[in-house]
Amino acid sequence: MIRYTTSWPSTATSTVVMIDAMRVHQYVYFSLRSDHMPAHEMAARLGLGADEVTVKASKRESPPVPRVHAWRVVCRDSGLTLEEQIDRVIDRLEPFADEIAALAREIDASEGEGVTGTLQVVRHLSDDGDAEESPQHQSLGWHLDRRILNFLHHTGAELDVDEYGDD
Repeated sequence: MIRYTTSWPSTATSTVVMIDAMRVHQYVYFSLRSDHMPAHEMAARLGLGADEVTVKASKRESPPVPRVHAWRVVCRDSGLTLEEQIDRVIDRLEPFADEIAALAREIDASEGEGVTGTLQVVRHLSDDGDAEESPQHQSLGWHLDRRILNFLHHTGAELDVDEYGDD
């Protein structure tokens, strides 16, 4: 249990927040998305296969679900900090950064500028014990180092963070 108490100024009411053992299940992926270019073509153009792919309209045609084709490199390895998961994804992608940047620019030019590349962080925070425990369960903070920021800038990618908790 972590306990935070605020008592400044001394006349103010104290605030106590108690956090029991928090469980964190998390994963990270980098994706390229396109309305028209299928993931297998993205993989061929990059010279790097995807860990996961999405095929536009494979579940429903109108309106299309999924909305776009997607090529993804994923880290779902448990027992790693968020920074370590991000590093594993970027370590695999860094040798292909120029190809990723060129392909993202090409997709943007042909389909209209949008969010083609994304580094996605997904975390499920739980105190029910159902989620896998991460080494970050006591410290939920994380950061991106300069190498990661340079990669995102070079490839024109964005960072998207989704965090879910128990209701």
